[in-house]
Amino acid sequence: MKAHTFLFIFLSTLISFFGVSQHQEVTEKPSMWKGKTKTTEDSTSILHAFKAGTYHGHFRYYFSHTNNERQLSDYYANAIGGGLRFETAKFYNFQFGVSGFYFFNIGSSDFSKKDSISGQSNRYETALFDVENPNNHKDMDRLEELYLKYNFRKSDLVFGRQLINTPLMNLQDGRMRASGVEGLWFHINEWNKLKLEGGFLYAMSPRGTTRWYAGGESIGVYPGGVDHNGQMSKYSGNVESLGVGVLGLHYTPNKNIKIHAWDYLIENVLNTSFLQIDYEKKLAKNNILVGGLQGIYQFQVGDGGNSNQSLAYIQKDAKASTIGAKLGWKKDKWGASLNYNHITKQGRFLAPREWGRDPFFTFLPRERNEGAGNVHAFVGKIDRNFPKAAIKASLGFGYVQMPDVHQFELNKYGLPSYSQINLDLKHPFTGKLTGLDVHFLTVVKINQAGSLNHDKYVINKVNMGLVNLILNYHF
Repeated sequence: MKAHTFLFIFLSTLISFFGVSQHQEVTEKPSMWKGKTKTTEDSTSILHAFKAGTYHGHFRYYFSHTNNERQLSDYYANAIGGGLRFETAKFYNFQFGVSGFYFFNIGSSDFSKKDSISGQSNRYETALFDVENPNNHKDMDRLEELYLKYNFRKSDLVFGRQLINTPLMNLQDGRMRASGVEGLWFHINEWNKLKLEGGFLYAMSPRGTTRWYAGGESIGVYPGGVDHNGQMSKYSGNVESLGVGVLGLHYTPNKNIKIHAWDYLIENVLNTSFLQIDYEKKLAKNNILVGGLQGIYQFQVGDGGNSNQSLAYIQKDAKASTIGAKLGWKKDKWGASLNYNHITKQGRFLAPREWGRDPFFTFLPRERNEGAGNVHAFVGKIDRNFPKAAIKASLGFGYVQMPDVHQFELNKYGLPSYSQINLDLKHPFTGKLTGLDVHFLTVVKINQAGSLNHDKYVINKVNMGLVNLILNYHF
């Protein structure tokens, strides 16, 4: 047994006395931090607003292991960290919030070393730390939130560093820390059936990083794949954009239907429009029918990020569109759904990976279809709650038909067709261990594209397994 396996067992036992994970869907409000409040009453004293504020602490341990096929490199990582968050009570409808988090690499593979056969770097584990400085084991911390909020009636306006959840810009909190944004964001909740949110964001701090980047600068922090000619993308550090304007609309015409419409305008780069309709109807004997339709359309704006097309994020006049559907059923402790998504061959669907994960019904954690076109994805999901054991179990299985890895104009990251199986288990503790939560995720991905002529299309992509064990403690 390898030395890191002994380390994992030891740390798992040790941290279980401290340590919770929560996977958050992008339709939920951000709740990376939970809070405790002494009192909620307003006061004319600033001192009282601080003393009556909400506070929260969080410790987190994360183990990750990637097992690649044959002689390709395997990877492991052990990360631990903690943070604090504070938000004042209301003072003349104003609130101030701040949070920070630190984390350490306490025993992991050497992420600066590339695989000797494929020439590729680690994909999953390095994002637990700082992707720009993979050898950093000590000084990793980030000021995550620093904002001023103004509350009016049922609505609010927030300026500064904050956490948001939208279809294309979201927490994507599958590592040590979530992605953060900086700018002006509003929520308008003055009507019964209609809610609005949005704003302008000019800086981002992607997960797997420790610093904040200007809007255009943040696009390309992660690996950029290849351009339409199969050459390495060169847009990293060359995207010229002031930031992104976002507008979201949520309309509930009746108790069965919810409509979500979004528009994202990345200044000088890209415009993306998103529409999703969710349907839910109660049937006899506690059965619930669920369904959904989704569509996305995007096109290049300005010069795509740079007047030199070889340095642009998106090519001139490029367009892309997707369609998706969901049909499911829920009853008591059970839930199941069949999901489909198609990215048309019109072009690559593009959304900065630094800003969020895929919004598709077919999304399964630890893989994405962003950067591709002419994709057909089929995914089945089964959920089961076990109340007595306090366990939530989810099983996902899917097949994704990708364009050929050499069809560069429709396959940015060289991902072959694949099948994927996910098993996700969550258990919150109670009693003396209240606040502790454990999350176990295992992923298997299998090549469905036939023979591949280079191992760079295999390592960290297909014929691999991934195991995550996450412990968090919230107080």
